[in-house]
Parts: sequence; structure tokens; C-alpha cells
Amino acid sequence: MPPKQKSKCWAELKQVGKTGQYGEATNLYSQAIKALEKNSKRKPEDLAILYSNRAASYLKDGNCGECVKDCNMSLELSQFNVKSLLRRAAAYEALERYRQAYVDYKTALQIDCNIAAAHDGTNRMTKALTETDGPSWREKLPPIPTVPLSVKEKLAQMSAGNATQPSPTPQQNGTTQTKKPAPSDKEIKKAQALKEEGNALVKKGEHKKAIEKYSQSLKHNPTEVTTYTNRALCYLSVKQYRDAIRDCDEALVIDSNNVKALYRRAQAHKELKDVRACVDDLNSLLKVEPKNTAALKLLQEVQKKK
Repeated sequence: MPPKQKSKCWAELKQVGKTGQYGEATNLYSQAIKALEKNSKRKPEDLAILYSNRAASYLKDGNCGECVKDCNMSLELSQFNVKSLLRRAAAYEALERYRQAYVDYKTALQIDCNIAAAHDGTNRMTKALTETDGPSWREKLPPIPTVPLSVKEKLAQMSAGNATQPSPTPQQNGTTQTKKPAPSDKEIKKAQALKEEGNALVKKGEHKKAIEKYSQSLKHNPTEVTTYTNRALCYLSVKQYRDAIRDCDEALVIDSNNVKALYRRAQAHKELKDVRACVDDLNSLLKVEPKNTAALKLLQEVQKKK
């Protein structure tokens, strides 16, 4: 059989696999993988997609171990494939391998900070790891890979190239399409008005009411970093330190050098007696603003207690 016909064969199997039941789809993807591996002109990206699609079938069928294996293969062929990262994270989470799941969710957020499933997964893993490993859970994490800027730019260009294509269905291959749409001008104005109401309440010392306003604001515009840092300040005031950390995490996904987010997260870590995380945040802040007096003072205070 000529290579061109082989290529058509695996492509057809892939399409049929998308529409089949999970067990059937797994078999079809396996056939497609075998057919493509025999093709001398195969592209690594095509093979990565097949492994990722089969991983989704395994995940839906509850076979998390095989899902992880296929995601590993997919990521070897196409590093930083978002779908493979999310599927592997979900499998790790189901297997209660929370540290690995946290790393994959955080890596996915480096690639696209608007993936709601990755935000939600990160929050779940943070809670689970705090419960299992205690306040110093971050010290036990595997290294989180840094996604190169060149990779981010390439993926952004690919997304832009797909902008003219028909919108995908709400769910494909076991991964929900979770990218948040950009807020409209009307939504941004409404969010700003609610944020200002929250700011006014903060000045009056009514932090719980301010939290409600900021929460309403974020429903209209979840991309406004100052709303997260403002709400984090309120959470600190009412001693909801884990909620403050969560908001700072969200802010830092949007702006990794945000000084307020780093400082307020450091404050929350200090109150939770997670000294290492507090010091890490303060050191990160001081790289951005070396003469920040509040950060220098807090760092000195924390180091004295060590």
C-alpha cells in the first residue's frame, strides 16, 4: 500500500474514533496509531494527537494508568500539548497523585492563563495538598517546567490561525473547551462599577461586603488583576488566608510580576506559618522592586522567627 493511502487510513480511523463509544474509540485510535507508525512520512504532531485522543478515551473509561502512559507519549512527541497536560492532570488527580496533577495544571496555565479547568484543578490540588502534606506542601512538589516564550508565541499564532475556523463543540475528546471569552465593553464597564463599589466599602472597613462586590465584578470581567488583589486584601482582613492565596494565584497567572499579589500572598503564607513560601514570594517581589520597604520589613521579620 502506498504511503498516501496509509495516511488516509489513519486519518479515517481517527475521525471514526471521535464518534465512537469509548471502548470502541480506544481500539480505533490504537489501529490509527499502528497505521501511522508504519508511515515513513508521518509527522510527530499527528502521532501526538492520536495518543492524546486515545488517552481521553482511557480517561473516560476510568483507565487512568493507561491515560497517563498515552499522555506521556503525546508530550514526548509534542511538548507542552495543552490537551495532553490537562488529561494527564485529570488522571493523576483520579489516582490521588496530587503533586503531579498540580504541576500539570500549573504548566497548562503558563501556556494559556484562561483555562478554567486548569484554574479549578489548581485550586483543588492546593486544598488537597494542604490537607495531606501540611502548610509546607510546596516544598515536596516536583519541579514545575518553565514554558519558553517561543512556545507560547507559537501556540498563540496557532490559536490566531484557528480563529476563522468554525467553533468547536462544547466538548471534544474528553476535554471540555474552557477558554473564557474576552469580556465585552459593556461587561468591563459593569465590572469596573462593581469594583469601585467594593473599593468604597473597603474604605469604610466593610470587608465582607466588599468581597461580595469584587466577586460580582469578577463574574463580569475575570481578567482584571486588581480585582483579585483587592479581594485578596479583604480576605486577609477577615482572616480567610487560603482564599487570599487563591486570589493572588489568579492574579499572578495574569501578571506574574504583580507586586501586590506577591506581597499579599506572602502575608497569607506568614499567617499560615508557611515560612518558606512567604520568603519565596518576598524574594520574587524584591527582584521586581529591590527597594520595596514593606517587603524588606516583612522579610526581616519572618527571618528573625526562623
